Amino acid sequence: MAPLIRFTVPFILGLLHLIGPVPADLGVQQGQLSPCPSPAHCARQVWSVQNPTQALQGLADQLSQAPRTAVVERSDTYLHATCSSRLFGFVDDLELYADQERQQLQARSVSRLGDSDLGVNARRLEELHQQLSSS
Repeated sequence: MAPLIRFTVPFILGLLHLIGPVPADLGVQQGQLSPCPSPAHCARQVWSVQNPTQALQGLADQLSQAPRTAVVERSDTYLHATCSSRLFGFVDDLELYADQERQQLQARSVSRLGDSDLGVNARRLEELHQQLSSS
C-alpha cells in the first residue's frame, strides 16, 4: 500500500498545479523593483548594461520561447512572466526592469508558495545573467 501512496500523492499534487496568489508588490515603484520579502523564496539582482531596453527585449524574446514560462506583461522597460516547475507546477513570478537612467537591468524572481524555493529563483536569475552576458 505504501508504494501506491508514494506515487499517488505526487500525481494528485501535480494535477492541482499549486499556483498561489499573485504577489501584491509586483511592478516598478519609485524607479525600482520591490525588495525581496525573504531570501528563502526570492532572489533579486541588478546588472549594469550599456542599453537596458535592448537587454530587456533580448531576454524577453528568449523567455517567450522558454518551456513552462508565460509572459504576462511586456513593455519597452518592464516584463512580468510566470515560470512553473516541471513536477508540481509551482508558480514563480519573474520581473525585469530596464532602468535607462542608471544603465541597469533589474531582475527579481519570487515564489508564490512555500517557505523555501531550494535556490530555484537565484539559479533562474544566474541563468538569465549568463544569457545576457553571452549575447
